[in-house]
Amino acid sequence: MSDSKSLTASESGTVGIIEARTGKAFVLKKGQSLKLINTHGAQVIDFFAFALDVDLRPLPPPTLHFLSMQHTRSGNLRLSPRSGSKLFSNLRKPMFTIEKDTSPGVHDTLVPACDPERFRQLGVQGHHASCAENLQIGLEEHGYSFPKDFTPAPLNLWMNVPVKEDGSLAFVEPVSREGDYVVLKAEENCLAVCSACPQDVTPVNGYSQKPSDCHFEIL
Repeated sequence: MSDSKSLTASESGTVGIIEARTGKAFVLKKGQSLKLINTHGAQVIDFFAFALDVDLRPLPPPTLHFLSMQHTRSGNLRLSPRSGSKLFSNLRKPMFTIEKDTSPGVHDTLVPACDPERFRQLGVQGHHASCAENLQIGLEEHGYSFPKDFTPAPLNLWMNVPVKEDGSLAFVEPVSREGDYVVLKAEENCLAVCSACPQDVTPVNGYSQKPSDCHFEIL
């Protein structure tokens, strides 16, 4: 299920870019924080995380656990987390705390990551980058094996999916602004993967439907 090799922690002070349509993985020690910046204001980041042991090695079953949106909703009694909220794993353990959120706080916990089948259903011909594939690439780059037929539902930072009075959902433009950022503090050692969502068929990345770069900083 996972490799026993210890991973190398991301160095505090590291800054960089998550290029549009691609992903980036970070090995975070308990107490480190990841600052994610919506550089151009309308880009969604799919955020995934998987717990590591004290030696920064992937955990084997049955102790394997990962960030879970259903448990996060239950733990906070909210559809969308906000500053101060905990993000919980499938074992109901807190994995992150949202230390700061300068945006209006509209994020999504309901919608699964885009994947090849999603784009086929939207009429795309041929290969199209997706958050599910970006997740697998990020995990494989760190020697972390996870079933390719299962993608945990991500925290969709800045994704705007309003729930209407009749219970229906909609995909609309993010309300985040240029330079808004979120700071996520790791409550345990983990491998986090961020995908600058490649969605360019629906307006989840703005009505221009043009995915853009985001920036990050390890604190």
